[in-house]
Amino acid sequence: MDPNVTPEVEIRTSARRRKTGVAFWEGGHVVVVVPERMSRTARDGFADQLVKQLLQRSGRRHASDAGLATRAAALADQYLGGVRPSSIRWSSRQQRRWGSCSLHSREIRIASRLQTVPEWVLDGVIVHELAHLLEAGHTARFHEIADRYPRQREAHTYLDGFGHGLTTAGFPVSSGEDEGPGDTGADGVAACAWQDRPSLRSSTGQPGQQHSP
Repeated sequence: MDPNVTPEVEIRTSARRRKTGVAFWEGGHVVVVVPERMSRTARDGFADQLVKQLLQRSGRRHASDAGLATRAAALADQYLGGVRPSSIRWSSRQQRRWGSCSLHSREIRIASRLQTVPEWVLDGVIVHELAHLLEAGHTARFHEIADRYPRQREAHTYLDGFGHGLTTAGFPVSSGEDEGPGDTGADGVAACAWQDRPSLRSSTGQPGQQHSP
């Protein structure tokens, strides 16, 4: 993605927000959420400011699927013995999950909303999903593998707060076919829902099922 190209911006309003706004990547474009009571003129100016801050903070180093795959390969080589998924891509469909890993196809999907977080937080999610390729469930061995990334616990703490902020902003929770509560399912995908547990380390999955951070 060309860093000089202005991204497409979608402005949403939230009755829950009174003075603050938030901007994040979703499906290749930027979503900005502003207070519902804000005038259209003020809304546009506020959105421009939030988008500028977002681009300055997160940039677009991994905004493409190719960039994400490059980063995942580097992390796998550094912490996980070079394990490789069959593919790793951004997904705008993941509303309850930060990421998911199919244990059958070895495909990894990362929530597009994470394009806004600091790189070290995204790294924690990527390593978490890659670790499922080595240990399916959230077992003690799994956490030993995932915690080879030294800031894993910090990343979990950050995402707890980030998820709470998105919920407070009034984003609807999708019930799409790629989602489900908890971290296990019958479709061979590993996935974890932040709304359904107090922390990213609190649930345990079983081999051959669904998991994510």
